[in-house]
Amino acid sequence: MGGHLALIDYGAGNLHSVANALKAAGAGDIRVTADPETVRDAERVVLPGVGAFGACANALRSIDGMVAAMEERVLSGRAPFLGICVGMQLLATRGVERGVHDGLDWIGGEVRAIAVTDPAIKVPHMGWNDVAPMRHHDGAELIEDGEAYFLHSYHFAADDGRDIAALTDHGGAITAAVARDNLLGVQFHPEKSQRYGIALLERFLDWRP
Repeated sequence: MGGHLALIDYGAGNLHSVANALKAAGAGDIRVTADPETVRDAERVVLPGVGAFGACANALRSIDGMVAAMEERVLSGRAPFLGICVGMQLLATRGVERGVHDGLDWIGGEVRAIAVTDPAIKVPHMGWNDVAPMRHHDGAELIEDGEAYFLHSYHFAADDGRDIAALTDHGGAITAAVARDNLLGVQFHPEKSQRYGIALLERFLDWRP
């Protein structure tokens, strides 16, 4: 098993920014990769993502063998995994955006549009907002109180509240992070969240779930 971190390149993430943030957090051997074997041999796996859920899911599945390699390394091999923005949303069972699209179904839930109950609430949810950790499960030690940078119009509605690691508020409670076992997903962008984001990545790099 390699000591590298696999940053998955499926044409749907701001890889350069994420790689730079991981370097700033102390990551050594970062491999930006579309190669399933590099993922299969990784010590840690990071899945970024920007754009529409369905397009990202299709792009990931279009790389022959990638999802199988992720399942082998992350679900069976229990490598620490971080999903960012749509990379976090892809952990869900499905996404409801211009149709219904299958997610990875690693953490049960549905990604749906942020409900606008107040005309003052703007969608997309964009900019700095509070991150409030939930203290009820193991993933919570990775997420600390603070402020992070968000940019999204859809949110992760988890089937089981115990999978929610942190909340934010945008016209109501919205999932800011999910976690289970060796899986962590954050709706915000650590690479745009300055010191808060780098500190989170430092904790992820030290994480031994």
